[in-house]
Amino acid sequence: MDKAEMARPDHLTAERALRTTSVTVAVLAALTLAAAVPAAPAFGPEDIINWESHSFEGTTDYRLVQTNGRTAVQATCTDGTASGLFYRRDIDLTETPVVEWEWRVEETLTGIDETTRDGDDYPARLYLVDEARLLRWRTRALNYVWSSTTERVGDWPNAFASQAHMIAVATASDAGAGWRTERRNVLEDFRGFHDHEPERVNAVAVMTDCDNTGQETRAWYGNIRFLPE
Repeated sequence: MDKAEMARPDHLTAERALRTTSVTVAVLAALTLAAAVPAAPAFGPEDIINWESHSFEGTTDYRLVQTNGRTAVQATCTDGTASGLFYRRDIDLTETPVVEWEWRVEETLTGIDETTRDGDDYPARLYLVDEARLLRWRTRALNYVWSSTTERVGDWPNAFASQAHMIAVATASDAGAGWRTERRNVLEDFRGFHDHEPERVNAVAVMTDCDNTGQETRAWYGNIRFLPE
């Protein structure tokens, strides 16, 4: 304490201490509130390319590229492959129930029926999985797909696993028109398509596959993020 502080009347010293304490409490409260609000999960192409690779049939070629002045994950399917890039951590849907993502497709597949096993291929898709780790048959998934045949917002059960529901958010008529940004309320979709409202999803994935049709296809994936309503 300096001489001026020593000479200050007691009531002024007490007043200064009270102000200092009040400011400290306010700052701590603000920091606590900030820590309590979870950051919305967001992933750029540089993140997605490093997600875990999971193969169903061979390995689709995923690589980080520059296209039209922007960074993207390019997915190329040429040899009857089906593999995806998976992010396997919980995402809280009670805080961020909306998913928004960017993708681009130049050409879709031809002459197929996507509701059958022989036609179950998509130039691009985004998976969201509510995984029941102990009771696997209770696992539920949403597949937002770039459809080659179905009209937008058509939907159907996956031909191989009814626990996965397919939702067409882009179609053949959208191909070749550049980047698209999609947005879906994940909680509403789980409720509507699975009669189920999970608090979280346990995995997010992108996938380009051509194992059932044997046709070639390519897609580009941009940013993926989860948002409040």
